[in-house]
Amino acid sequence: MTRVWKWNRPVTVREVLEDLQQERTIAYTTVMTVLDNLHQKGWVRREAEGRAYRYEAVSTRAAYAAALMNDAWAQSDNPAAALVAFFGMMSEEQRHALADAVRMVQGPETPRVPEPGPATTDKPADKPDDNPAEKPDDKQDDKPDDKDDKPGENAGENPGAAPEDDGR
Repeated sequence: MTRVWKWNRPVTVREVLEDLQQERTIAYTTVMTVLDNLHQKGWVRREAEGRAYRYEAVSTRAAYAAALMNDAWAQSDNPAAALVAFFGMMSEEQRHALADAVRMVQGPETPRVPEPGPATTDKPADKPDDNPAEKPDDKQDDKPDDKDDKPGENAGENPGAAPEDDGR
């Protein structure tokens, strides 16, 4: 299939054979059998030309790769996790190609998808700040800090809060 896609035109068994023989020894009947199998599976169509056939790809290499990815994704019991794992395997160049493809599919009227790359936040959203001033005091209890106060005197009040303005 690589040769058929690369040449992007109808090819004969002889043409594929001669190209393959530059790399290794291979029999004419082997190439003929492979092209016939590809025809039977629907990957190539063929037209008779004299006593031979010319074979042409039914779909592009990109469409074939997309079909493989779709089939693999459909087999997953957790498609979202499969996509996350797949994206994690991508190189930076592949992530940029993915972002370009998403923009092409979405069209110019949709908001732009952020370019893939490192996260823009310094810390995960579920991790609290390390600034002690912003942390709640773990030692707070319901008891007033002032020993002179009577129990219940400060109930419902926040001693550190600013006085409320009642609008008068």
